[in-house]
Amino acid sequence: MDNKVRFLIVGFGNIGSRHAAQIAANSAAELVGVCDTNVQQTARAGVPAYTHLQDMLAAKPADVLCVCTPNYLHEAHTIAGLSAGLHTVVEKPMALSTAECERMIAVADASNRIIFAVKQNRYNPPVQEVKKLVASGRLGRVYMIQVNCFWNRGDAYYAGSDWRGKKAKDGGCLFTQFSHFVDILYYLNGGIATAQGSVANYAHQHNTELEDTGSFVMQADNGAIINFNFTTCAYERNMEGSITLFGENGTVKIGGQYLNTIEYQQIAGDALPSINISAKSNDYGLYQGSMSNHDKVIQNVVDVLRHGSTVMTGADEGRDVVRMIEMMYAGCS
Repeated sequence: MDNKVRFLIVGFGNIGSRHAAQIAANSAAELVGVCDTNVQQTARAGVPAYTHLQDMLAAKPADVLCVCTPNYLHEAHTIAGLSAGLHTVVEKPMALSTAECERMIAVADASNRIIFAVKQNRYNPPVQEVKKLVASGRLGRVYMIQVNCFWNRGDAYYAGSDWRGKKAKDGGCLFTQFSHFVDILYYLNGGIATAQGSVANYAHQHNTELEDTGSFVMQADNGAIINFNFTTCAYERNMEGSITLFGENGTVKIGGQYLNTIEYQQIAGDALPSINISAKSNDYGLYQGSMSNHDKVIQNVVDVLRHGSTVMTGADEGRDVVRMIEMMYAGCS
């Protein structure tokens, strides 16, 4: 079709390739260039490839830059894209600090461009149903929320990267593995007022500088008590990614490995639809990530830029999630 949204991608590893596939599958989108220091990776993209971002930005007219590079590069690459006049799609986490997010937002405002923060789990059908339930007021006051994230990350995951597990480049499990779960907590119930917890590195001391396990007790801005538990030490495979809400008028658990089922519910009035989605995680061979909804992320960009639709996750929300993660780490004993 004419008037396609033209995309560039910086960072062409697992997640950049995922973006490319969804851009190619969207009839209203077109991939016009990729950038990565690994020329073997970019050779299979089927579009012009570059090893320096500024060269690509100067050479290829485009509408959007997808930032799919390691966490510590998100700020610099987003600002480069915005400064070149492109809207940006930024993979999770938006950045590694609130200050970085603020600088990104300032450049977006100055250039009149949009930052799309990638939080694809918001599109999960169970999450959408519970979001509607909470927004309608049917659940009443939320008393307590339990978040469990029990995943596996083995040695091969860290051996295949020069940034994963490095404090300055990775940031920690809450930034890299579990920021989506912090985001869903924020999406369903808002921000947090306090956070206290503990983290430890049990099984990854030989190959990471970071924690692999943690547990937090927090209080939400609306007064709800939150318990948030995570680990990358689940034996051999991912086990669970869940969030359970206990409210005045009901209880509901979004469960499965990737927030892909409504595991149980007891709600005043009509029940939510029974949902159980399987085989829709991001499969990266050696490990699996969150639900594979990047098609919806790309479609949202197209809908916003061509039809004036609402941004699913804007920069302010991406920053707020980073702020929550900072509060959690600051509250560690």
